[in-house]
Amino acid sequence: MTTTIKNSTTSEVSGLTAMKVPFSEINEPGAYVSNMTGHLVRIPQDGVKPDRTPLIDLVASETQLFSRVSVNPFISLTKARMLACDLDLPVNF
Repeated sequence: MTTTIKNSTTSEVSGLTAMKVPFSEINEPGAYVSNMTGHLVRIPQDGVKPDRTPLIDLVASETQLFSRVSVNPFISLTKARMLACDLDLPVNF
C-alpha cells in the first residue's frame, strides 16, 4: 500500500512503514537511510529542536529522499541494515 502525503510517500512493507521525506523536511529524531545512496544518517533529538539551526545541511542538485528505519537514532548498524533490507531500501553502511 502506498499513499502520498504532501511531498512524502509512505510505503507499508512486511508490517513496517517507511516515510520518504526530503532531507530538509526531517523534523523527527531517528535513523534514516538515503533512498539514493543507501547511507545511514543519525538525527538525534538535539538536531531537530524547534528554533534551532540544523546541525547538518545537505546540499545537492536534486532532491535527496530519506526513509526513517527507526525512531532510535542510535540503533545498532546490524539492526538498521536488517530494517532497511526489509523495506527494500539500498544499504551502503
